Amino acid sequence: MIVRSVEDVKGTDHEVDTPTWSSRRILTKQDGVSFSVHDTMIKAGTESYFWYKFHVEAVYCIEGEGEVEEKDTGKVHSIKPGTLYCLNGHEKHYLRAFTDMRMICVFDPPCSGKEVHDKDGIYQLG
Repeated sequence: MIVRSVEDVKGTDHEVDTPTWSSRRILTKQDGVSFSVHDTMIKAGTESYFWYKFHVEAVYCIEGEGEVEEKDTGKVHSIKPGTLYCLNGHEKHYLRAFTDMRMICVFDPPCSGKEVHDKDGIYQLG
């Protein structure tokens, strides 16, 4: 059994901070399970482009408001606490935060904990 809190990863190499988001990777590939779990803050007033070419990501909003736009269709979805979206088709997308947004993210395959998006918005397999 693995028991870990977000406090356990603060200040470690499993805490990643960028200009538009910060993420604490609570469960990672090194834990030997088939997914990873991240507690992520999307910073108010930002827009980020993401494309999880190699991962399926499910995102559950627990705080804040914003929107996600599907790049290929232009369809925009409102995000608020209690909303989940899943990128089961590896959709390229824009995430916009109107306020600070706290998201719980699950990735399959699991992330190593140190990933940042490359120039194409992708997490490489780690």
